[in-house]
Amino acid sequence: MKVLIVSWEYPPVVVGGLGRHVHHLATELVKAGHEVVVLSRRPTGTDASTHPTITHISDGVLVVAVAEDPAHFVFGEDMLAWTLAMGHAMVRAGVGLARPGIGEGWRPDVVHAHDWLVAHPAIALAEYYDVPLVSTLHATEAGRHSGWLSGVINRQVHSVEWWLANESDSIITCSASMEEEVTALYGPNLSPVTVIRNGIDVATWSFRERAPRSGPPRLLFVGRLEYEKGVQDAIAALPRIRRSHPGTTLAVAGEGTQYEWLREQARTHRVLRSVNFLGSLDHAELLGWLHGADAIVLPSRYEPFGIIALEAAAAGTPLVASTAGGLGEAVVDGVTGLSFQPGDVDGLTSAVREALDDPQATQQRALAARERLTEDFDWHQVALDTAQVYLSAKRRVRHPLARPDIPQRPLPGR
Repeated sequence: MKVLIVSWEYPPVVVGGLGRHVHHLATELVKAGHEVVVLSRRPTGTDASTHPTITHISDGVLVVAVAEDPAHFVFGEDMLAWTLAMGHAMVRAGVGLARPGIGEGWRPDVVHAHDWLVAHPAIALAEYYDVPLVSTLHATEAGRHSGWLSGVINRQVHSVEWWLANESDSIITCSASMEEEVTALYGPNLSPVTVIRNGIDVATWSFRERAPRSGPPRLLFVGRLEYEKGVQDAIAALPRIRRSHPGTTLAVAGEGTQYEWLREQARTHRVLRSVNFLGSLDHAELLGWLHGADAIVLPSRYEPFGIIALEAAAAGTPLVASTAGGLGEAVVDGVTGLSFQPGDVDGLTSAVREALDDPQATQQRALAARERLTEDFDWHQVALDTAQVYLSAKRRVRHPLARPDIPQRPLPGR
């Protein structure tokens, strides 16, 4: 098939796990014999004079990275305007694929959108080429805010997500919990929803068994510094963990809007000197920290999937994770890691203590987690399953859409 993937992230422009997901999916689809074009963007803060639209082939994928145009908007200040401008630039580039001399008349068989930020170009291009629209919904605005959409931008983002879901001819989610969430938020007239878990390229994450600990325990968190990631709960648990395991430190890798607040939380709990904020890490740096940690702590309060859990398992890092969303499916409590309820600081503390107190059992769980990756999270299988969704998707007759429902209360179970 000829596949047009639309994503606001694609290497080297990677904000979070979405960019890595799309890259692995695209390259695996190419290996399976499909023609893949990825429509993405140039780095934030650039403009068309310094970073014009470029087209290049990477790992067999034709990547069209569009320039910011116009370049006046700032994502953090003008989110919806910035997104609309990006979408307009993507539509122009996507339409150009069909013009002789530009895309040599290339036309897709399917358009695959990844998340709400590309709703406008994906919907427009699927209509322009008259092909099915498949959308992968990696997260929801309501989920990120426990169902409360109190702000204007929150409601706007939810509305765009609802529009994309209801315009899609087939929907993919990364976990069963996300399937339930999407159906509850955007139903009842959705196209079929298919659960396809994220994959992991085990070969890029060298496995290392834990050596006997020679110093104070080292805990690691990796992810965006946002409230829903629960870093504040790990910080709150740290003083308790240090009482039973003196000298324990917590390294926090990632960036986000809650950095200053999290530093204040560490100060409030009197562990600021024991919390090391690392910022963003490249692959080699991340692998080094994973190999050096006694456990990775993933205390998410909301998590559609949690790709870092797979990456940590591939590196051999023991897993201590909440049961939020996809993490509850990625980590099998007592078998491939230890789990606790989201927001439960006592449960987090107990799980970390158990991991530190019994290194042998912890190592066995790490080995089981690594073995499970090749069975349940293989990118080749992810690509095959995704291609099957492409083949079965049929372009529906479009009907006018009413206004979306805006959740005014927490989601079930929140």
